[in-house]
Amino acid sequence: MMNAPSAPFQSASLYVGDLHPDATEGLLFELFSRVGPVASIRVCRDAVTRRSLGYAYVNFHNVQDAERALDTMNFTDIKEKQCRIMWSQRDPTLRKTGVGNIFIKNLAISIDNKSLFDTFSVFGNILSCKVITDDEGNSKGYGYVHFETAESAQEAMKKLDGCQIEGQTVNVISYQRRADRAGQNDWTNIYLKQFPLTWTEETLNSMVSIYGDVTSLVISKDEEGKSKGFAFINFENHDAAAACLEELNNKVVEDNGESFTIYASQAQKKAERERELKKQADAAKQEKIMKLQGMNLYVKNIDDSVTDEQFREYFAPYGTITSARIMRDENNGNVSKGFGFVCYSSAEEASKAVAEMNNKVILNKPITVTLHQRKDLRQQQLAASFNARNAMNTGVNMGGRGGYNNMNQNPNAMYNQNMYNQGNNYMMNNGGRGNPNYNNGGRGNMNNQYGMPNYMQGGRGNMNQGPNNMQGNNGMRQNNYMNGN
Repeated sequence: MMNAPSAPFQSASLYVGDLHPDATEGLLFELFSRVGPVASIRVCRDAVTRRSLGYAYVNFHNVQDAERALDTMNFTDIKEKQCRIMWSQRDPTLRKTGVGNIFIKNLAISIDNKSLFDTFSVFGNILSCKVITDDEGNSKGYGYVHFETAESAQEAMKKLDGCQIEGQTVNVISYQRRADRAGQNDWTNIYLKQFPLTWTEETLNSMVSIYGDVTSLVISKDEEGKSKGFAFINFENHDAAAACLEELNNKVVEDNGESFTIYASQAQKKAERERELKKQADAAKQEKIMKLQGMNLYVKNIDDSVTDEQFREYFAPYGTITSARIMRDENNGNVSKGFGFVCYSSAEEASKAVAEMNNKVILNKPITVTLHQRKDLRQQQLAASFNARNAMNTGVNMGGRGGYNNMNQNPNAMYNQNMYNQGNNYMMNNGGRGNPNYNNGGRGNMNNQYGMPNYMQGGRGNMNQGPNNMQGNNGMRQNNYMNGN
């Protein structure tokens, strides 16, 4: 395998994907710290279930260690599952433009991520490489390779397109976004349903052939040969299919005194239908969220005995309520979960209810009332808070020369002297070099991390030296400020 590519933007952060669900930060730290000192590791998890999302970020202190980890640990097994490592690319611009990205299809089932990487790495530095698999981990026969430069991608396509790999002729082409792919806007196949069960293929053909030449028409039937009420129609050209869809969708027809409203749409694969339905559901959800923005309240710490009717009555004085509900156990509808939602007809009414009802005591329990937040916003806030705490802890734990002190600094301590304030007889610890006292910041440390008073003596160059009336046992010099060892 060729040497790992130079780190984009001199980053020392790696993305580790395809992880086993049971891979933890501790396990990854143990593995990656063999390469070099690790600054931090985070396994990304679902905000609610806390289950692993199958990828993590490993941050080294220097780029050289990150390069070594990428070169030596990529495609190694972690908990019997091959991991995939690449440079962490925070800027999505490179991924979205598709520059240097190629698509390989008709791959042999035996080709995995490592084999694909080894095959294409001779053409240039690879940012990412992946063979697409199903839920059971079996290859689907195609994959993607993202090169650092467009020239490397062009060279790979020129040399390997049409060549045999593991006994199969592969096609190597430039990656295109779904919307830009050929055939996305010139479909000819139509899906039809909700028409009378008495209709035959001849009846349906006579209806749709007026829009253009039909190449195939099939009504789906059961084992007894009876119509299932849906069919597929393929036209010779896109314009005929589009005209048929426009005319037949929602068209009402009569059969034996009964009305039928025909449904017509572009025929799609299952994955395409699921993607389209998800898109529609997300759009409807977003529309509802925007409509209720600032009008929906979240209420928690509700007494278990409060009913939905009582719950509504508590909030009724502050405006027109469109809905009010206490969330209850799915298996036992009588058991309250202790929280609920109230939706008003306007944002002003909701704001008034928050001001009046928050911390109000109901049946000896103070309730909490806030504006409802979307789940994704809550997750973003929690993630930001978590990252801020991690950054703070990282700064504290760094310690060392010129850093902030922490309680575990200077494990090689040799002695601990006492020092006295001559005027007030305060007993204090002298934080000379190697002192285990947690207020000793080591050479050059800023030593008031935990809000301690400024009379503790630091090491050499310590900014936190005592006032002029304090003297250490190991030194007789006395200036305007106490000198360290």
